[in-house]
Amino acid sequence: MVRPKQRKRDIRFGTWNVRNLDRAGSLTAAARELARYKLDLVGVQEIRWEKGGTVRAGDYNFFYGKRNENHQLGTGFFVHNRIALAVKRVEFVSDRVSHIVLRGCWCNIILNVHEPSEEKSDYSKYSVYEELQQVFF
Repeated sequence: MVRPKQRKRDIRFGTWNVRNLDRAGSLTAAARELARYKLDLVGVQEIRWEKGGTVRAGDYNFFYGKRNENHQLGTGFFVHNRIALAVKRVEFVSDRVSHIVLRGCWCNIILNVHEPSEEKSDYSKYSVYEELQQVFF
């Protein structure tokens, strides 16, 4: 008997500045929206949660880091259950920088950075790049 080739499905990535996941029901609503677009891994910014950890949200595992002392920023990753076993490590470097390491053929690391906006000081922009350089070089 000849078995049909199993076709590997591509992983669909996304990024989303959610502005705030601190309201009741916002995590569930975000997971529903990601499922609607059939996204597998999404880096999110400005979650504004107090501590880091992992929670279930619909068909996703949500890995998140902590916000800053001004109750702002924070990054996270929504990872669909279909690829959850591919997650090797998730690291939250700061309230602006995080990365996730996956087992894969082409890509092993996904970076999530919340870059300061144009009107911010040059110092704040420079400090993010300096932080990235310390982590990855």
